[in-house]
Amino acid sequence: MEENIENINIEVKLFLEAVFLKYGYDFRNYSLAHIKRRILHRLSISQIESISLMQDRVLRDPDFFQQILLDFSINVTEMFRDPDFYQAIRKEVIPLLKTYPFIKIWHAGCSTGEEVFSMAILLQEEGLLEKTQIYATDFNQKVLKQAKQGIFSVENVKEWTQNYLRAGGKESFSDYYVANYNSVIMNKNLSENILFAHHNLVTDQVFSEVNMIICRNVLIYFERALQNRVIGLFKESLLPGGILCLGSKESLQFNENASSFSPLVAKEKIYRKNYMIPNLFEV
Repeated sequence: MEENIENINIEVKLFLEAVFLKYGYDFRNYSLAHIKRRILHRLSISQIESISLMQDRVLRDPDFFQQILLDFSINVTEMFRDPDFYQAIRKEVIPLLKTYPFIKIWHAGCSTGEEVFSMAILLQEEGLLEKTQIYATDFNQKVLKQAKQGIFSVENVKEWTQNYLRAGGKESFSDYYVANYNSVIMNKNLSENILFAHHNLVTDQVFSEVNMIICRNVLIYFERALQNRVIGLFKESLLPGGILCLGSKESLQFNENASSFSPLVAKEKIYRKNYMIPNLFEV
């Protein structure tokens, strides 16, 4: 049994190495448990006999690789996910953002866009959307395309409405979309200040200098070394005093860049980048 697990782990690592060498997507420092689950799931539904044979298909079939890419994407999301987080943004972060003449927000790992539109709604209700530029990025082009369209299934609207109210919504959630058969289409004015773009947290560099970064429930899928790399990237991207928002199960506690941040709302994993104080006695 142990030997079989060891062989599977070796096959998984070779699979990820092949994907990196062939396509340039680097999943080698993702959580092994997460990646292995996704690979074995694809293996079972594709009726391929082994990971090694699936690797051969990935190398020869770009369309199949796109399916693997979708499998590896982290697409668990919803409108106003974790309403208490948005309550904290309204109470503690919005007053800080209101002090800036112009605001830039980077939503890293935006998936299909529900949480990006949630933030746009919140900013509009707080009178900040018109002076805000939101950069919404993901490494998966397919989910980016869906996010840019702003069209979602109507079946989730009841739950999203409850989330919106619990998040401190000031209007009616139905004011922000148009229902069309089995879909809801988000109002166009919400996306006018959103730029959807391809960016890979694993391999790409600083995206832009911003006032706030939202990257929630992504780091939990990364190994420690990759978490250090990504938080370092966020540190370089944030302006002094900038806001970093992580997911409920994520923390800076053991990150090598932790000293660059201070908790703003510890319970909701909202941090603020420290201001650098010059050493007046340095020669």
